[in-house]
Amino acid sequence: MSDKIIIEDLYVQYEDGTETLRGINLNIPENAITVLFGPAGGGKSTLLRCINRLNDLSDVKTTSGRILLGGENILDSKTDVIGLRRKVGMVFARPVVLPMSIRKNITYGLEVMGEKRPSKLNEAVERTLKQAALWEEVRNRLDDPAIALSGGQQQRLCVARSLALEPEIILLDEPTSGLDPISTAKVEASLQELKQSYTIILVPHSVQQAARTADHAAFFLQGELVEYAEGKSIFTSPSDKRTEDYITGRFG
Repeated sequence: MSDKIIIEDLYVQYEDGTETLRGINLNIPENAITVLFGPAGGGKSTLLRCINRLNDLSDVKTTSGRILLGGENILDSKTDVIGLRRKVGMVFARPVVLPMSIRKNITYGLEVMGEKRPSKLNEAVERTLKQAALWEEVRNRLDDPAIALSGGQQQRLCVARSLALEPEIILLDEPTSGLDPISTAKVEASLQELKQSYTIILVPHSVQQAARTADHAAFFLQGELVEYAEGKSIFTSPSDKRTEDYITGRFG
């Protein structure tokens, strides 16, 4: 399994002087689910936002180190950030659907990119909704407002929308934190299918979800990468006592 993303000596400091990430080195393999887990404030979401340069829009003071994607340092000032975000899709904790139909939520980005052919747009709608395990539930109501969907359906629509531009990587920041167990299970099942075609980086909403979904897992604590290993290994026999204490509920 080859590495999709290589993170080298990454430091991030906010305007208030807080160091959110300190010397992170991490190789993220392609076609797998890599989970970033740990207590709040550990730097997990900051790392996600570094990978598609969303930190450019926040109060980050300094960022140093390298994040290599396809051999290119995406933190370089010359990086085409719009092009990068087409390669790296993002799904947030709260589903944010566009005030349009279900269909338009999928096709909007493609149309902005210049795709006008109905056959291509229809293909993208069916393909992505199937990938997000939503097609059977909405296939007969594609012109209904997306806001009419349940929370779990809206979140899967956000996953489908991120897939429409055919990214290489999907970032998910606690995508099931507001969902019921059935919707959570559907999202998790779709991720297991999607990893066949995409590289997935997930910040889970619980240790249990981390253990269920992770092919590889990285434990973050106060801006430090404490431990990184295969999922089945780190959750059964962690090598660092801090990881063990967190997994077993002694803190966090």
